[in-house]
Amino acid sequence: MKEVKLESKFYVFNELSELPEDVIHLMRNAIDARKKAYAPYSNFQVGAAILLGNNEIVTGSNQENASYPSGLCAERTAIYYAGSQYPDTKILKMAIVAGAKNKQTNKPISPCGACRQTIAEYEIKQDSSIELYFMGELGKVVKSNSLENLLPLMFDKSVL
Repeated sequence: MKEVKLESKFYVFNELSELPEDVIHLMRNAIDARKKAYAPYSNFQVGAAILLGNNEIVTGSNQENASYPSGLCAERTAIYYAGSQYPDTKILKMAIVAGAKNKQTNKPISPCGACRQTIAEYEIKQDSSIELYFMGELGKVVKSNSLENLLPLMFDKSVL
């Protein structure tokens, strides 16, 4: 047996104003998208914004359903739209803003496991990393240079 150590590297910004202008703009798009979330059951609203290689910005928000598994997260809403409307355009960056309706969230919220797997698929498909930025409603913003950094032992088509 051999022990293997995997490490992830993140960058933490204390507030939005510390980010580059293009990322601030992308985060603001995610903030606006969050306002469009349909979350009557969880009361947890998420917005996502994606910067594409053609400089288009695509957004998405979580959409819930009384049949819980039928809902869709903001990240997947945005990435599937990007994939269907711009199938040959690379995804460069994704911004995610999340928080509860009934209390202020100031802790960065990363993508859930299903969203990580979906983003991984697109990272593999385009053979290049997707920068991820995520935050709560306020406070610190976390940057990951790739999805693989968040999900180092990801499942992909190579095992099929």
